[in-house]
Amino acid sequence: MPDIVHVAVAVIVNANNEVCISLRHKDSHQGGLWEFPGGKIEHGETTEQALIREIKEELDLDIQQSRCLITITHDYHDKRVCLHVRKVLSYQGQATGVEGQQVEWVNISSLSDYGFPVANLPVIKALQLPDRYLITGKFIDNDDFVSKLKNALDQKIKLVQLRLKNGDLKDKNQMQLLLEQTAMLCRQSGAKLMLNLSSDFIDAIDLSQVSFDGFHADSRTLKLLSTGEFQHALKGKLLSASCHNSKELQQAMQLEADFVVLSPVQKTASHPEMEALGWQQFSSMVERLTVPVYALGGVSAGDIETAWSHGGQGVAAISAFWK
Repeated sequence: MPDIVHVAVAVIVNANNEVCISLRHKDSHQGGLWEFPGGKIEHGETTEQALIREIKEELDLDIQQSRCLITITHDYHDKRVCLHVRKVLSYQGQATGVEGQQVEWVNISSLSDYGFPVANLPVIKALQLPDRYLITGKFIDNDDFVSKLKNALDQKIKLVQLRLKNGDLKDKNQMQLLLEQTAMLCRQSGAKLMLNLSSDFIDAIDLSQVSFDGFHADSRTLKLLSTGEFQHALKGKLLSASCHNSKELQQAMQLEADFVVLSPVQKTASHPEMEALGWQQFSSMVERLTVPVYALGGVSAGDIETAWSHGGQGVAAISAFWK
């Protein structure tokens, strides 16, 4: 088995929400495909040092500030790579293909239209997901639900999990209206909507009348899912999953989840019986994954940078965002 090549990768986003990508030379590894710029980390270099050097050599840009985005290990059979991906927060200069490579600035939403090496695909997922994931909580009635959702969306929440379990809604006949209102409000705010509904609710609604982005599976549902059957049922929708341990993370990966929620990172009043992972254990579990991971449990918006520094996409929460 070949040694792992460690690579520093830069995700450079400009003021127009466009990302700088470059076309690999046809005679290089994975030639003819687009990539996020970067290069091999030399002996004795930190990831940040390698990133600054490589981006100066490739694009003539001076990187001023960056943060961790995601780490990906991938086996191409002829080559094993570990991509240490950093999102560039500030830079100086104008991007130029110093090595003769074609360079383009592409809107984040359009990245999926370009051909990338397989190892780069999780980077695109991470870029297209926000750093806050709202999980809806308790509410008195439909009006109260809508009020809380509007408040969250006004606070720039761009990823919503509609979580409804048995007993959350007294009148199931109101389910369709609630779902349609949620979908409309999310669409108007440009937020992605994930559905986490009990089987009773699924049976009582018509999903064909609702615009949503995917399904969220809790840990109990995760154990019951069949990979082939569920992938067929998704029909192009996103899949996210709740995980609490390595076994559940492995199951989520087998189901090809697009992103996961790992909890509890810290002790919570709602689940005092569950032992907290802590940030160090969270980090060690995340570094083995190739999908974005949200930290859940005793976290708020103030913990986003901590999540980033430990390999997370951001934070997921109920009480911190549902008010």
